[in-house]
Amino acid sequence: MKERILRFKTVPRWAILLLDLLILTWSFTLSYFIAKQFNFHDIIRGHFFVYTAIYSSIALPVFFLMRIHTGLIRYSDTRDMLKIFSAMLINSAIYITVAYLVLAPLLNIRDGHLGMVMLINFFIATSFLVMLRIAVKSIYFMLMRRVRDVDTVRVLIYGADQNAIMAKQALENSTESKFIIVGFIDTNRSKLNSYIERKRVYHVKDLAALKDKYAIDQMIFVKDHLGGRDKKVIVERCLRLGIKVLTVPPASEWISGRLRLQQIKNLRIEDLLQRTPIKINNDKICDDLCGKRILITGAAGSIGSEIVRQVLRYEPQMLILCDQAESPMHEVQLEIEETFPSSNVVVAIADIRNLERMHQIFNDYRPELVYHAAAYKHVPMMERNPGEAVSTNVGGTKNVADLSVLFGAKKFVMISTDKAVNPTNVMGASKRIAEIYTQSLDAQQSVHLVDNTSAGVTTVVKGTRFITTRFGNVLGSNGSVIPRFTAQIEKGGPLTVTHPEITRYFMTIPEAVQLVLEAGTMGNGGEIYVFDMGKPVKIVDLARKMVQLAGLKPEKDIEIVYTGLRSGEKLYEELLSDGEKVLPTHHAKIHIARVNPLDHEHAKRLVYELIAVNERKNNSGVVRKMKEIVPEFVSKNSPFEALDSVG
Repeated sequence: MKERILRFKTVPRWAILLLDLLILTWSFTLSYFIAKQFNFHDIIRGHFFVYTAIYSSIALPVFFLMRIHTGLIRYSDTRDMLKIFSAMLINSAIYITVAYLVLAPLLNIRDGHLGMVMLINFFIATSFLVMLRIAVKSIYFMLMRRVRDVDTVRVLIYGADQNAIMAKQALENSTESKFIIVGFIDTNRSKLNSYIERKRVYHVKDLAALKDKYAIDQMIFVKDHLGGRDKKVIVERCLRLGIKVLTVPPASEWISGRLRLQQIKNLRIEDLLQRTPIKINNDKICDDLCGKRILITGAAGSIGSEIVRQVLRYEPQMLILCDQAESPMHEVQLEIEETFPSSNVVVAIADIRNLERMHQIFNDYRPELVYHAAAYKHVPMMERNPGEAVSTNVGGTKNVADLSVLFGAKKFVMISTDKAVNPTNVMGASKRIAEIYTQSLDAQQSVHLVDNTSAGVTTVVKGTRFITTRFGNVLGSNGSVIPRFTAQIEKGGPLTVTHPEITRYFMTIPEAVQLVLEAGTMGNGGEIYVFDMGKPVKIVDLARKMVQLAGLKPEKDIEIVYTGLRSGEKLYEELLSDGEKVLPTHHAKIHIARVNPLDHEHAKRLVYELIAVNERKNNSGVVRKMKEIVPEFVSKNSPFEALDSVG
């Protein structure tokens, strides 16, 4: 029996149409009998059979053309009920018209009770057609839940709008899990204590009482409702009460118009930490990017691939993607072909350390703008491989920067990091040296000309403008703390945190790239743009929230262990060094860190010396030279600390 139910197939559409027609014919007959007060003698001697035959002949094409029979009964919703109501109205209107304007004069028959018959029939037929669908739907889902032994889940839904109502209907219709919708949660006082589809709308302050009374398991958010302070307060309260928070996409993103269980996702920590959306000057960015040839290095990485997505929205003439990672680049290419099929995109597999290959790319495509995101970024790994950090982060940056000047690129935007500020590790120091070199190159690109028509007036003509953007950690980037915690939670723990007091600044990837594009438009060259990262977050607090979001209890279900600071790691990150001055910009989240650039010849000589030392494969010599170039570079938790004590 169980297997028979699970193998149950949908009823043919013609069968549903005939069943509907049978109900309509029966309803018309009953209504006719009621209107005639069951006077069978008059009914049989009258024109009952003619009226019934004409009614059925009209009802069949009306219901067929309005496709009442085409929907799966078990997935019927309020829209299907409205279609039945509309079909009955149209059917009744056509029948009355035919009866009085065609039958009466043609067959010379009149029936004064016909209006009453149609009124009674409308209510009886509509009720039975709707009841049929509700009954079939209820029986189907009850049987499916029983044979599948699904768990019962008690749920609250955030919001009281159409999206929330559709989510309620979809959850109640699920055969994969038995959702009991307890009610809705809303902050709109005008909706409180009202009822929507027999479910009450509660205030957030009722959460604790609802948890105790109904043993609430989950809170469902429609993704459109995420963001905003009120929502975050509700999420935090749910986590404290042990209510699991899940999200469903808005109805427009449902598969074939139905919500699938696999579309119900755990709330991500990125959603919880998401700040108010950033407002950027799209017109200015469009002027900068539209119709231009743009090169993006590191295009397969977390930041680089998001730059690709956002730049493509501004319809560049050509987008050149450069990365040495073949498989990730292939994934980016497939995504572009699906999302931006008409875009002109060139994929170039190349290593920025290979000057000849990079020269070929610049020579072939002549980029006007360069977004330089290619870099090695993992602190402990670069601490063990300082030569590679120098080769890529310094030497590779020098190659791309020099070629930008050689081929007349208008702008070079470098993605830097807060770890370049007062660096305590090789990675941060290598990025600081890259900043120093590109800044010096920008200063060398300025050419001063005296305007002959106005004596004493000096103008500045710039070659390639070099702009640096500096920000902290981005949520969910490859190899970052959040994917690592997610993997550890899936394995049952423990979660490894280096230190109980360690903090980091966080920003979402799209948010960071929006600011990169905005900073790129406002830069005149030589600036280091620092982004407002908000408040720093304790990593251990982040770990606890991620455990709670997974519906588990920190320290009880998932253990958190401290492993000690890693090589080169700081407790606290900084966005500015002591010698840097901060200037505001027109964007509240972007500031300028102004430092006096080195003379380009001097900076170039230092970089050449560093590269020469690196070619000798002497790690200590490389780091010693880096400390000479960046005096504030003081190693921490690293074997290179010994170099700081010398002299």
